[in-house]
Amino acid sequence: MVTTPATPVRVLLVDDQPLLRTGFKMILESEPDIAVVGEAGDGEKAVSEARALQPDVVLMDIRMPRMDGVEATRQITGTDRSSSVKVLVLTTFDLDEYIVEALKAGASGFLLKDVPPDDLVEAIRIVARGDAVVAPGVTRRLLDRFAQNLSSPNEKVNDLVARLTEREREVLRHVARGLSNNEIAGELFVSETTVKTHVGNVLAKLGLRDRVQAVVFAYESGLTRPGGAT
Repeated sequence: MVTTPATPVRVLLVDDQPLLRTGFKMILESEPDIAVVGEAGDGEKAVSEARALQPDVVLMDIRMPRMDGVEATRQITGTDRSSSVKVLVLTTFDLDEYIVEALKAGASGFLLKDVPPDDLVEAIRIVARGDAVVAPGVTRRLLDRFAQNLSSPNEKVNDLVARLTEREREVLRHVARGLSNNEIAGELFVSETTVKTHVGNVLAKLGLRDRVQAVVFAYESGLTRPGGAT
């Protein structure tokens, strides 16, 4: 049973297919804790609507006219990740190279367009809470496959890595392997609470939103390599 919050999760629907938007809207508006506040059929409209409406979550298609979902995600979340708006990407293919670009651009996860209604609703709730809906292990497999799309470390990335302690870098490498806090605790012979603290410090120092973003950063910074090499 869902407890209805004082303020429902506000969602912006972005897809160039009106029928899909209608279907998603019907699913979401049947939930008492979710409100669809707007729609857009292309990336440019998505950016303007997101800025005007300030939704909690944008359900974002990737392949659209005028501006694709990757660039729209980048503009909505902001390069400094200062925006409070979360983006949940929709795709037809679970190994679409554009997913990697969307995650790099600031998306908090992705879903297939044929996702069951209950999973769609729960994913929006999870993202609205500030968590990611893609397991880091899944992200790792994506990045392994499309590693050639990742940029090489630059001075800014190197400066961010330098902010981390050696233990924080070690924890980040384990996160990039797709390990849970409990599993990392077992690897490092520390408490799970200690791992949670380290993960929180890593996200804060790097300006990242969630573990999925941390996995992307670990690859871009060279802390981990395709195939799990570090």
